[in-house]
Amino acid sequence: MILKTRVLVLNQNYEPINICNTKRAINLLGKGKAENVIETGEYLHSINSIFEKPDVIRLYYMVKRPLQRKKLTRKEIFERDKFKCQYCGTNTKSLTFDHIIPRCKGGSLSWTNIVSACKKCNLHKAGKTPKEAGMRLINLPKEPKPNRYSFIYQETIKNSWIPFIPWGKKDYSHTNLKENFLISN
Repeated sequence: MILKTRVLVLNQNYEPINICNTKRAINLLGKGKAENVIETGEYLHSINSIFEKPDVIRLYYMVKRPLQRKKLTRKEIFERDKFKCQYCGTNTKSLTFDHIIPRCKGGSLSWTNIVSACKKCNLHKAGKTPKEAGMRLINLPKEPKPNRYSFIYQETIKNSWIPFIPWGKKDYSHTNLKENFLISN
């Protein structure tokens, strides 16, 4: 179980690029591809060796990662719209998504044509455009900007990671980032 604990991986310039498990981190350390940045004081014993358990490692070489566009999913749409109906502004847990220009009228499956809607507004709008239904959008939908730190978004941050995370100046230790992570639209 200890080999499955999470380890923050830093690029050569100390920028966070990934989170891997302890087994993978020890493999990178053993092959001379990375160095242990934070000493935990905990050790792992094998038949022939003793390894310090890593918590943060830094690669010896620079890895260039292209920014990836966010996938168009229900969850991402709701997060972009801050879990609010884009027609009436209601903040509810039972959201649906709505095609601004309905698919039956040639509307696309894209970031700019889909918004969060409460069930009441979605039923009222039905297969019409907002103009035909007499409704107005609160915010115009747009594609979210790529975020190079999105892999951290789903994680719980360890105290030892805070100095290496760009927004780590605030105390996010052992909290879930869904509550604290700000996504710029």
